[in-house]
Amino acid sequence: MIRVLRQCQREIVGLPDQIRGDLADALARLDVGLSLSMPLSRPMPSIGRGAHELRLRDRSGEYRIIYVVGRNGEVLVVLAFKKTSQKTPERIIELARSRAKESG
Repeated sequence: MIRVLRQCQREIVGLPDQIRGDLADALARLDVGLSLSMPLSRPMPSIGRGAHELRLRDRSGEYRIIYVVGRNGEVLVVLAFKKTSQKTPERIIELARSRAKESG
């Protein structure tokens, strides 16, 4: 089961069409129980157990979607943003950690 936080739904609406399409494809794969790996997805242990980062790109730039896979297989999408620096900013990590904790 895929669950998208309300705050994240608003972030996703603002993403380019191609990125939203790529996100839908990735979430469909997760929904049927497939595991995603590099270069599409990488673990984010700094956010918490089961946290991963989807890495999507189009002509307008690079985008990241943070999701958490729960013990029961549920996927919780917590944050979507346009990447503007080499390293994920600490404030983004803290926001994703906070949202995951509040909802999980």
